[in-house]
Amino acid sequence: MSAMHLGFIGLGRMGGPMAGRLLEAGYSLTVFDTNEAAVRPLADRGATVASSPAEVASQASTVLMCLPMPSVVQAVALGENGIIAGERVERVIDLSTTGPAVATTVAKGLAERGVTLVDAPVSGGVRGARSGTLAVMISCPKDALQIVEPILKVFGRIFFTGEKPGLAQVVKLANNLLAATALVVSSEALAMGVKAGVDPKIMVEIINASSGRNSATEDKFPRAILPRTFDFGFTTGLSYKDVRLCVDEAESMGVPMVVGAAVRQMLAVTQAKFGPDSDFTSIAKVVEEWAGVEIKG
Repeated sequence: MSAMHLGFIGLGRMGGPMAGRLLEAGYSLTVFDTNEAAVRPLADRGATVASSPAEVASQASTVLMCLPMPSVVQAVALGENGIIAGERVERVIDLSTTGPAVATTVAKGLAERGVTLVDAPVSGGVRGARSGTLAVMISCPKDALQIVEPILKVFGRIFFTGEKPGLAQVVKLANNLLAATALVVSSEALAMGVKAGVDPKIMVEIINASSGRNSATEDKFPRAILPRTFDFGFTTGLSYKDVRLCVDEAESMGVPMVVGAAVRQMLAVTQAKFGPDSDFTSIAKVVEEWAGVEIKG
């Protein structure tokens, strides 16, 4: 098959729209997901459906994967009937958030079979995946970057962080920690305002015109918290996973994460109360309950 034929594994909230954009850009795909319902829309658009990661990697020299958990990434890449068992694969683009330790392990395992890992976590949510406005963080050998750059530009703006496996993961974890931190502390600030009698919609507008503005007040509160939909599109379980990975990695490097540890705990509470599949904007509900208020537009 031609260089315009790619493999794609993991067709969930992020992977499905990203695979769709590749089809729109003129690439042909062989796809795999354990959820048949996720595969069907791409099959209807002409994608070839494989029965395993190994089969995907036997049909395409470049395989992308977008998976929810580090353990799943490692199993799909290196496990029995995984990508490593494929006959054609030369490089693997991992769009998942795994943390640097797993990225290093996967890169080493693939390299033993002569396959290159392109560590390429993305940020921008489902909306960015659909519109092609994601931030794509990349760490890989420079010769591999030249090959995959046109593919990754389909998803958004690319940022090369270096050649060492896991560097892009460090940046992604730091970004997701900041996003969760903004959500937690903004929830506390808005709850204080509501408790005092301030209209939260007016308070958000003031903050966004002032020095306290952040990703939560500019986007998450207007879209998902003030209207009480709590449907921003990123689960509590994934946010908790990312923050936990970030804090653990920082601590292993000797970098203190006092605030990060508190945010991790807030996500643990939110997950225990609302479940891992809840939207991570549910953090605001925890603060509301403790404060005895409702941050409602």
